[in-house]
Amino acid sequence: QVQLVESGGGLVQPGGSLRLSCAASGSIFIISDMGWYRQAPGKQRELVAAITSGGNTNYAGAVKGRFTISRDNAKNTVYLQMNSLKPEDTAVYYCNADIKASILTRLRDYWGQGTQVTVSS
Repeated sequence: QVQLVESGGGLVQPGGSLRLSCAASGSIFIISDMGWYRQAPGKQRELVAAITSGGNTNYAGAVKGRFTISRDNAKNTVYLQMNSLKPEDTAVYYCNADIKASILTRLRDYWGQGTQVTVSS
């Protein structure tokens, strides 16, 4: 059984910073791409940032230059450093990972439970 557990969300003032973490645990053979998505009230879930196992990154235009995604492959963990936060960044942030649980299984898409980020004065 594979689990993704996020941490680091909370309330922050505009212009502030937060760092999200997401640790994968359980039966893991290989982790391919990892990423962060977010969903604001009344809106669809959207990609925020993604990172390949080799460290190549991709960002949504709205966060480019403010957010940084990174990963620690030894710890099966992905991070999202969020700087210069804006009220429009308020959303539930979800961790996502493509994981192969064993040599016999295919890559599967896994999601964390989500962590709330609220940017407000």
